[in-house]
Amino acid sequence: MALKYKTRKRLALLVLVVGLPIYIILAVNVVALINRPSILVELGVYVLLGILWILPFKSLFKGIGQPDPDADSEN
Repeated sequence: MALKYKTRKRLALLVLVVGLPIYIILAVNVVALINRPSILVELGVYVLLGILWILPFKSLFKGIGQPDPDADSEN
């Protein structure tokens, strides 16, 4: 079942406001568990983790910046 535009928009906002800070805290704690690698390796890990969080939510964020397709255009 496809989500309506308003529902997707609200879920995307929830993911950004609640889920992303939780993911950042978890990512920083996971990286802190290992001995500190070189700066380039650490940067690579953070870049990779920064890209990986979006993959499960790709379909949720797709088209959110566009006008509501369900709205009636009265022009």
